[in-house]
Amino acid sequence: MILAVTGLQRERRILVGPGVVVVAGGGDQARLEGDVERLASGTRGIISIGIAGALAPGLRPGRWVVATAVGDDGIKLPTDPDWSGRLVSRLPEAVRGMVLGVDSVAATAVQKDELRRSSGAIAVDMESHVAARVARRRGVPFAAARVISDAAHRTLPPAARVGMRADGGVDLPAVLRSLMAAPGQLPALIRTGLEAETAFRALLRGHRLLGPGLAGPGLGGPDVGELSSDMV
Repeated sequence: MILAVTGLQRERRILVGPGVVVVAGGGDQARLEGDVERLASGTRGIISIGIAGALAPGLRPGRWVVATAVGDDGIKLPTDPDWSGRLVSRLPEAVRGMVLGVDSVAATAVQKDELRRSSGAIAVDMESHVAARVARRRGVPFAAARVISDAAHRTLPPAARVGMRADGGVDLPAVLRSLMAAPGQLPALIRTGLEAETAFRALLRGHRLLGPGLAGPGLGGPDVGELSSDMV
C-alpha cells in the first residue's frame, strides 16, 4: 500500500482509493506522527498530499506544488526523485520547490513572508514534516504534493483559523462563534471558502490523474497519453 498523509477529513475522502491508506492529522502533529508510524509497517511509500498555503508570490489557489524537499525546523528532508518526477509529469503545471512543515497555521501574510524568507520554501502545510520524519526513520520512499488553497498575500480570517476539529473535520460551532464575535470578517471568510473550493477541485482532479497508488513506487499511474481526456 501507499500511505497518504493529509490534514482534513474532506481531503481524506478525496484521496482514499485502491492501494492507498489515508490518515488525516487534524492539526495534532503528535497524534499524527503516532498514527503514521503505526500504519507505516509494510508500506511501499509515504506521501504528504492535500491543500497548502502559498509562501511564494504568484502561486494561486488550485496550483500544484511538488516538493523537492520538506523543511522541518531548519532541516531539509529530501523527497524521492523518481516518485516526485512521476507526480510532476501527471499533475498539470505543477511547480517544484521546497515545502515547509509547521506545527501551527501560517495565518497571515506577514507570517508567510517571514517563513519564506527564513526557509526558502514556496508552500507551507502542517503535515509534510511529520510524514517526512517517519519515512526517513522507516527508510521508505517519500514524496509531497500539495495544492495551493490560500495565496501568499492572503490573511485568513479568524473564523477560518478555528474551523478544524482535532479529527480533521469542520468545527462549525467554532466558526459561528467567531462570526458572531466579529461579523465584519464574513466577506473574507466567503472569499477563503471559495478559494478553498478551487483547491479541493484541483485535488480531486489530481487524484484522478495520479491513478491507483498515487503514482507511488511499484504502483504507477495513468499513462501520459491518458492525461488529455482526464483533464477535461
